[in-house]
Amino acid sequence: MGMFQWQQRSAEVLQSGGVIGPDERLPWGQTGLMGVQHVIAMFGSTVLAPILMGFDPNLAVFMSGIGTLIFFLITGGKVPSYLGSSFAFIGVVIAASAYAGKGPNANIGLALGGIVACGAVYALVGVVVHAIGTGWIERFMPPVVTGAVVAVIGLNLAGVPVKNMASNNFEAWMQALTFVSVALVAVFTRGMVQRLLILVGLLLASLAYALLTNGLGLGKPVDLSGVMAASWLGVPQFHAPVFSAPAMLLIVPVVIILVAENLGHIKAVTAMTGKNLDQYMGRAFIGDGIATMVSGAAGGTGVTTYAENIGVMAATRIYSTAVFLVAALIAVLLGFSPKFGALIQAIPLPVMGGVSIVVFGLIAIAGARIWVDNRVDFSQSHNLLIAAITLILGTGEFTLKFGDFALGGIGTATFGAILLNALLGRRVPASPAA
Repeated sequence: MGMFQWQQRSAEVLQSGGVIGPDERLPWGQTGLMGVQHVIAMFGSTVLAPILMGFDPNLAVFMSGIGTLIFFLITGGKVPSYLGSSFAFIGVVIAASAYAGKGPNANIGLALGGIVACGAVYALVGVVVHAIGTGWIERFMPPVVTGAVVAVIGLNLAGVPVKNMASNNFEAWMQALTFVSVALVAVFTRGMVQRLLILVGLLLASLAYALLTNGLGLGKPVDLSGVMAASWLGVPQFHAPVFSAPAMLLIVPVVIILVAENLGHIKAVTAMTGKNLDQYMGRAFIGDGIATMVSGAAGGTGVTTYAENIGVMAATRIYSTAVFLVAALIAVLLGFSPKFGALIQAIPLPVMGGVSIVVFGLIAIAGARIWVDNRVDFSQSHNLLIAAITLILGTGEFTLKFGDFALGGIGTATFGAILLNALLGRRVPASPAA
């Protein structure tokens, strides 16, 4: 593998549940299974975001794989991350393209031009960070801020499974059965089964759902007709960007959210692995920026390092970048297989909702872990208020509008945390105790 060499861990380490670091890997068969689990973890959001913007979801899956490969190469295989469709683009893309909300986006070119421009600015930020380090960013975003932003990324997504993925009481119970199944696998199994807790829990809950619905008629049955009808192979439909100044001005500011997300994700992985990945921050920004440019140039969504996959890493304690190389290659292949897309979409929505509750919750806890590992002192009023206000801004989807540009949820939480830190960090030091 040249510069991409991983130390293979022993079966004993795997069985004991030890941490598998970024520069280590499991045997290739087990690495492949972990790659499948990461594909499933990213799939729901990577498909949902383009649907909400009128983009082609199969192309988005394909470009997420291409983007992850680009990220892997630029970071030298040192940073474990999967790049999926970014939700930060949804609002501005809808505004820039005047998308009506149903079917293909007739003005997709305008949105793509803005996405490419945003990726270019993002890559330039990465060049600066690579040249002079992250100190200037970290002054604006100390652990109290990054922890809050990471936590908000998970909490902001909480409403998606809770409000939108269960339409009745039966489906809510199926969500509960799913997250309990995942939790039971996590706590009461060992070895590879425990590592595959998301995948195993999802399969168990899907089988239970099919038994209760198709077998006993208690809810909406599992429908595999779409899987049977879908073709095995199909080429995604590509689109060309159109560069328009108004659209680009609307979409480019998303770069600040992407920087905050990526910074927070790398801080979270650093906290979980104990390996300082700050030296790769500039390369990570460049990789994400170039991946966004390439995706937008082909008709795909803007991409970002995925919190969903960080949640899976937190649960499995496997941070091997080899897993993400495999996941990326699988996604590229699946981008050419409408049948696989149909199979994933056939997974009962309540089951996906239950899995999402687990994954989004793990993201939120990863933010809290940044606070714990960096010993953030919440007896200090400024830390307490920065975290408290940020969590509510992001969770409550607090929105501010600047003309046609709307900043909501994660955006207001991110900017709010940075500005509050700048304002409250200039506090007068307390007098020494007598």
